[in-house]
Amino acid sequence: NSAALPTPWPVVIRAVGLVVAALLVVVLALVVRATPTATQVPASEHMDRRYWLIVALEAGALFGGLAVINGVLHRSAVSVAWVALVVGVHFFGLAWIWRMPLYHWLGAAMSVLGLTGFLIDAFGGAPEIVGLVAGVGSGAALYATVGVALRRALRGRTPVAV
Repeated sequence: NSAALPTPWPVVIRAVGLVVAALLVVVLALVVRATPTATQVPASEHMDRRYWLIVALEAGALFGGLAVINGVLHRSAVSVAWVALVVGVHFFGLAWIWRMPLYHWLGAAMSVLGLTGFLIDAFGGAPEIVGLVAGVGSGAALYATVGVALRRALRGRTPVAV
């Protein structure tokens, strides 16, 4: 979502994103390695009927909304804002079923970023700014949430899903 920004910003944003992602993967490996097997939670325990219902609702809202935004309204500039909003709202459901309060914060952040993208467009803002706020901002929020979760896991406060 940074491609439309002036040079050198797309390259800078992508490079920072790759470096942060690599660091998070390294820290994840350290967390999994340091976590006793007895405290690890199988990821399959998180994927029950409620999870699949949330994913189905998210997919329907995502693709249905994008069909309307792009095919009916011809407002592709706000597609990324719609994605941020729908994904943000889905994190509220996951926070509830998995009892993960951190996901409420992520859901709120992404929902606000998505709504802000709509407002930027509504007030005549450039599509690249919508992409920066709603798209790149959502990526930063996701990375920050992973970082917080890994930090908590390193401190032994939460189990690790493997």
